[in-house]
Amino acid sequence: MKWIRWLLLPLLLVLATGLGYAVLSLPDQAPGLQSAVAGQLEKSGVTNPVTAVLLNFRGYDTLLEMVVLLLALLGVWSLGASPAACEQSTPGPVLDTLTRLLVPVLVVVAGYLLWAGAHAPGGAFQAGALLGAAGVLLTLTGGRVRNGLGRRALRVALVAGMVAFMAVAVLTLQSGRELLAYPPGQAGVLILLIETAATVSIGVTLAALFLGGDPAEGNER
Repeated sequence: MKWIRWLLLPLLLVLATGLGYAVLSLPDQAPGLQSAVAGQLEKSGVTNPVTAVLLNFRGYDTLLEMVVLLLALLGVWSLGASPAACEQSTPGPVLDTLTRLLVPVLVVVAGYLLWAGAHAPGGAFQAGALLGAAGVLLTLTGGRVRNGLGRRALRVALVAGMVAFMAVAVLTLQSGRELLAYPPGQAGVLILLIETAATVSIGVTLAALFLGGDPAEGNER
């Protein structure tokens, strides 16, 4: 099988050369779509152009990203239960104290980033990443999904962002507008609603991915 390795080497060199040439050939100042976004920013419901693109002008892209995250988690869960060692680990005093101090701070900062995303850098993915970090810390200190309400709440949180997106999409279509084309007067409220649900889903999904398996299945064993 050595010939395969020798074949991969020139292919990788060609790929690296092509990528390097493409990067070096980029113009110094690409025109982009800055002027087009700026011209429609007032109708988007937010003043941050990144949030306007992700949640309004190209909202369906963000919806598909939520679907990809959920599919990734389902793929991990299909491998079986989460490792028992992670669920039964006993935290030391340093990790336990650090978790108690950091988790509230992470939740507060996540809320700020969610709110600030309308007019400054931030938004659902940044806030969700912080919530995911808080979930990882809680997992390391022994937190896990329990039977009954815990499992249902987990699944509701995982699909909350996608359900909010789909609900708004259906409402816009029923009102005679295009898919995820928000009315200018309600755009800001709808974007905040979607981002709030998406923040919860992203945070829970990232924390669940850290477990490496289905926590509910592990509790059944």
